[in-house]
Amino acid sequence: MSRKFTLDASAPQFKDVPTPATFDRNAFTKSFDILAIRAPASKIASILRAPEMKGSILDLQKVRTVEADPTDPKNCRLILLKFANKAELSEKALNFLEQSDFQGLVPYTITLGYDHWTADEIINVVIPEHLRDGAPSGFAITGHIAHVNLTPDYVPYRRLIGQIILDKNKTIRTVVNKLDSIDSVFRFFKMDLIAGEPDFVVEHHETDCSFTFDFREVYWNSRLHTEHGRLVEMFSPNDVVADVFAGVGPFAVPAGKRGCAVFANDLNPNSAKYLKINVDRNGVNDFVRVFCEDGRDFIHSIFRRASLKPFPALVGPWLSKSQLRKIKKAGEYQPPSESDNDRPPRKRIDHFVMNLPDSAITFLDAFRGVLALPKVREVYDVLPMIHCYCFTRELEPEKAEVDIRQRVEEKLGSQLINEVSLHWVRSVAPNKEMYCISFRLPSEVALAS
Repeated sequence: MSRKFTLDASAPQFKDVPTPATFDRNAFTKSFDILAIRAPASKIASILRAPEMKGSILDLQKVRTVEADPTDPKNCRLILLKFANKAELSEKALNFLEQSDFQGLVPYTITLGYDHWTADEIINVVIPEHLRDGAPSGFAITGHIAHVNLTPDYVPYRRLIGQIILDKNKTIRTVVNKLDSIDSVFRFFKMDLIAGEPDFVVEHHETDCSFTFDFREVYWNSRLHTEHGRLVEMFSPNDVVADVFAGVGPFAVPAGKRGCAVFANDLNPNSAKYLKINVDRNGVNDFVRVFCEDGRDFIHSIFRRASLKPFPALVGPWLSKSQLRKIKKAGEYQPPSESDNDRPPRKRIDHFVMNLPDSAITFLDAFRGVLALPKVREVYDVLPMIHCYCFTRELEPEKAEVDIRQRVEEKLGSQLINEVSLHWVRSVAPNKEMYCISFRLPSEVALAS
């Protein structure tokens, strides 16, 4: 009967914590002596598929199961086994091999090096032993920047952690640790460069769009890419969207690519600067107008501005430049008809996006009286949907909904009745959840004096 044999493929343990200068990658070397089946190349597939060999063949991440036989590399292969000697193989496996056309069992040595283990595995063995249970795990990527959120216990080892992340991710050139301090007005994080180049201007790709920005100067969260896509998918190409806290355009630019007319605003001058760059680079200048104003002032004025200086109607299905070139090349392009040109301009705002979860709810009272002017009011046979992002400390969905609705209704000065929905976005911290509440703007709020 075979005995259970387990290869300890964990990273070598360190007693002393190295510094980036003394960090020896060659110390991460581990060797194992095992057995290998020597067999003709033509028989390898049948041996690998054989049920009798299940549980005997080596299955180790980043290690090939089959290697060339150094004594006859053209005709023979070696199938690596989990075991160090023949007695450890099961009786079924031995019987199968004896009946197969194999050429014996031979010794083989596996050597694992620094490249074998992940960043998390390396970090977990080089930091002090008493900190290993809560060792940093994972990081977010924005363009060529990896950003981590280290708790105070791990900050003394940040340079070492950053260097390991840099080693293990070839597309990463810069590693930063986000600091606790947040800019109180523009909400971007202050950060500490812990490894790599001091290059903070990134090019990030999301939802078929390209975004350029200085990561130090604006707010960006790569973990929200799914949410950006979810909300934009709700917009119809003919819709008009007002993005109150637009940042560098994660909602505004893809909405513009969809054909939506977008009024995109952000108080941060650097966000507005990069928003204009991203609008231009993505070819949506005709669909996105950029503003740099206080969110409250923007809400107060945008209804009137959308009415006085509206976007033109969307003529036919909106096509990107590449799609248009492809259709023209195929001879399938049809120019807009005269009836298309007679369509009225888009004066009515259909959606408001308010992605400032820390304080967006406090801006909702700015909607009071936005349709007080008769000329503006006559455009709105249907009032816009509001999509407001927020945080809550309530972890149960039912309690979270009660908490969020209560705060929204208090700020609006009105109950939410029509088309109200709550969407969970993500867990921000152990006791902090992010939600998006969507609702139709109540008429008594819009018409308030």
